[in-house]
Amino acid sequence: MRDISKKISEDYKTIKGEIIDEFEIEKSTFITNIKYVETEAEALDFIEKIKKNYKDASHNCHAYIINEKPEIKRYSDDGEPQGSAGLPMLSVLEKEKVYNVVCVVSRYFGGKKLGKGGLVRAYTKGVADCIEGNITYRRRYIDSKITFNYTLLGIIENFLNEGNYIIIDKDYLQDVSIRLYIKYDKFEDFKNELIDMTSANIKIEEREIVMLFKN
Repeated sequence: MRDISKKISEDYKTIKGEIIDEFEIEKSTFITNIKYVETEAEALDFIEKIKKNYKDASHNCHAYIINEKPEIKRYSDDGEPQGSAGLPMLSVLEKEKVYNVVCVVSRYFGGKKLGKGGLVRAYTKGVADCIEGNITYRRRYIDSKITFNYTLLGIIENFLNEGNYIIIDKDYLQDVSIRLYIKYDKFEDFKNELIDMTSANIKIEEREIVMLFKN
């Protein structure tokens, strides 16, 4: 099974994929790029990519949190007044309790200074607006395979349908084989119910732990 011992929390809040947003304050344009990553190396690669894409920006400030033991938290003001950009961005991630997220807010200066308070509000908004409505979870599932005789097909299919399990594949050969994902904390109950239901006339395999995006 997959080693997830390095994670602070095996199930955690995050975002899925990559999100971009743009807004303007006092003629300064702020562009936020935010992405799900799994390692600090991925976060750093993303930051460098955004810096190249927006190399003409006045500032490319960033923050990220990686779900490791100990947790990894980094931020940068990239030339903005100290504490006015990177730290407020990181604070949004902390407040929302999201992990494995990296965000970069690129600012194109419009000629009017915003002051430290204005900058804090702008960089906070950049991250908060991207995260709002886009939070999901990374949850543990067990990739499982069950094999049984055709005489049990009806009751097992009813059981699976009632449980809303994630069916991956079905094979109808000499016996019936169904591959499916079971929530990690529900697997023992799942296994025991099937054993009782079939009087132990079923083979249940645990293949590996997988992480899926699920609400």
